[in-house]
Formats: sequence, structure tokens, C-alpha cells
Amino acid sequence: MGSSVSSRAALPPQWSGRRVRSSLPTVSGRKSGPVWAVERWLVGRLLSALGSPPIALVLWDGVSIGHANPKARVKIHDRRTFWQLLANVSLSFGDALSDGRIEVEGDLLEFLEIIYRCEETQPRGGLLDALAEWRRRPRANTLGGSRSNIHHHYDLGDDFYRLWLDREMVYTCAYFPAPDVSLEEAQTAKMDLICRKLWLKPGQTVVEAGCGWGALALHMARRYGVTVKAYNVSREQIRTARERAKAEGLASRVEFIEDDYRTIHGQCDVFTSIGMLEHVGADCYQQLGEVIHRCLRPAGRGIVHTIGRDHPGRLNAWIERRIFPGAYTPSLREIMDVFEPRSFSVLDVENLRLHYALTLQHWRDRFEAVAPRVEQMFDAAFVRAWRLYLVGSIAAFRTGSLQLFQVVFARHGSNEIPWTRSRFLTGHDHE
Repeated sequence: MGSSVSSRAALPPQWSGRRVRSSLPTVSGRKSGPVWAVERWLVGRLLSALGSPPIALVLWDGVSIGHANPKARVKIHDRRTFWQLLANVSLSFGDALSDGRIEVEGDLLEFLEIIYRCEETQPRGGLLDALAEWRRRPRANTLGGSRSNIHHHYDLGDDFYRLWLDREMVYTCAYFPAPDVSLEEAQTAKMDLICRKLWLKPGQTVVEAGCGWGALALHMARRYGVTVKAYNVSREQIRTARERAKAEGLASRVEFIEDDYRTIHGQCDVFTSIGMLEHVGADCYQQLGEVIHRCLRPAGRGIVHTIGRDHPGRLNAWIERRIFPGAYTPSLREIMDVFEPRSFSVLDVENLRLHYALTLQHWRDRFEAVAPRVEQMFDAAFVRAWRLYLVGSIAAFRTGSLQLFQVVFARHGSNEIPWTRSRFLTGHDHE
């Protein structure tokens, strides 16, 4: 999962007979009277609120407002779209770009990185931020709501995801031992890294909350000799995972269960959650901690791998509404709400932010290569929306708007843990 063009909604001030200031951005093109003056003033305020980035907005009548030599131009094709952008840019930009009502001339990735970096320099917690948060109503992560949210994104069809994911269909951040390794090698390296951090041993039992198409569960059973119970509410993914387990002769050691993480029962030595916490919702973190508490054995340990951020905040409104309904990316402090109430001890924290940026670049390249086929499966608006989602996510990880945390934990007071950190990373102690 990822982000898109802006993390805030921009609301215009009330216009009531105010005179247009003289300190406005560069304007070129023909004018169209008093209404044009109001819109020009509002564009100036919007660009000023972003820190006057090196971009320009081109209105439907050809007037260009902004930087004299912009690195990118945003062409707005009609007046109605313009006012929708001013009312809620974080939601309306993605919708308008998908529908073709606006266009970005120039490199889309560079444009989004400019916007993200400008936003990070602006003060937080003001009235506009408060209004933007108040207006948003995320989908609930109840038992029924979570199933609906996951269905929205993950049940688009296996044929779609097979076009551009790696051969194991791993839809989470890869781990690149070197920047030039293939995506397939990096996803295998990521699964091995997780298994080493968990100090997996043959015969142990593992619970996986949110298993995707089953790649990690099968990898753990195949290479590390463990038994896995893997939970997922996506019917499409569970069906594919079961077929894979049967085809590989692993059905007796890997059980794929179509159910919510809150129904997990039984005891296990290891608990894993890879790319699932984003879909839990901050108000359910303690509930997840209770699930881990009731199933993890006294010497047990686990890992949470999740997209996060440096400070609390909501996902971009368009991503939350159109791509990942109900999703929330936590700060490290918020993640501790999973662990602290039941006194789990954090053993190791690693940030793989740039690894996710590179993973997304691979996904984007593969997606672009099959874009004509995707358009045949869906439509042109779908292709533009997913292009924005992938490119916006790259920009978010490159600029630090999003992070990727791996947090290893154990029971409070457990001494059955690796002696050195190198044991987490290699499976062996090095003195």
C-alpha cells in the first residue's frame, strides 16, 4: 500500500470583497474579468500554502499561474474541477487525474516529490488540518467492515496482480541485499530475513495474521520446517493460497483459514503480521495485542511488519477512499499500543523505507509494461488511478512521508532470545 499527491485538504478562505494582493505568482495568458481575479487569488493562496513550489497551474482558458520555469504543470480542464480541488485537494486531485479532468505535464514522480517535500515544511495542527480531519469518515474496521475494506482492494482478481507482482505474488516491501538484485530475489530475501529475525526452528508452530496469497507461510514451511496457520479475510487470496499449498504438497503443514485475525485461537511459538497492521486501525491495536497474548506461548516471539510514519496522521484522503479503505499507517509510538498493555518486550526495530521505494519502482515498471492489458481488463481511468497510487507511493517513501517498520517482540521476561543482534540477521552469532 501507499500514498498519493497530498496529505492535507486545502480549503479556500471566505471571499468577501477582498482586494487581490499584488504579490501573486507569475501569470501568463488571457484574463477573463472579476471571476478570473478571484480564481487567480485562490490559486496564489494555494501555491503559497505549499511554500511556492516550482510548479504552475494552467487553467481551462490557458492562463498559467505559478513558477515562471516550472518543473511540472498541472492542467485543469474545467472550472468545476478547479473548485473541487480547492474544496478538498487531497481527495479531488486523485479523482480528477483518474477521470482525465486534470493532467500533469512533466514527470509525475518528480511533481509528487516536490509536493511532499513542500508539505513537510509547512506547520501542522492548524485550522485547515483540523477541518480536513473532521470532514473525513473512514470505513469502520469491524468484523464486517474489515472484510468489505479488504475485498475492495485485494479481490480485484488474481489475474490482475499476476501481471506485475513477482512470481510468488508477494505484495509487501521486498528486501534488497544489493540495489541491483531482481524483484524475485529481493522478495525471497525479505522472507528469509523475517524467518531469521524470528529464529525459526523445525517443528515450531506459527500463526500468520494476514497472509496474502500465502507466499510467506509456504516459504516458512518449505525452508524452515515449521507448521503454519495463516488467516486472511480475502476469499480470492485464500483460494489461491490453498491451491498452492496442495500443489506443493504442503497442505498438511500449512492451513489457510478464511477468517478475521480477531478469531485466531490455539497456541503458537511464533506470531507474524506482515503488511496487515495498516488494515487494523489504531482503535483496534489493543485488541490485536490481546489476540497475540492469548495465542503466544511463554517463550514465544513475533514480528510486526507495517507501513508507518514519523508522526501520527491519517493517510491521504484519496488513498483511503479509493485504494485502501479503512487503512491507517501508525507512528512507532502508536504501534506500542499493540505491545505495552500486555507487556510485550520489543527486541529489534528496523526501518526499510528505501527498500519499499525500490520495491514500488519495480511494481511501477512492471505495471506500465502491461498497462494496455490492464486497460482492457478494467478501463483507462483504472490505469490512471493505479499509476497515481504506485507513483505517489514511491514519492511518499522517497521523501520520508511514509516509513516501513519491522518490529520484533517477545513475551515479557523471556530469556529464550538471540544473544546478539547478528543472530536476528544471519541466524548465527558472530563475536
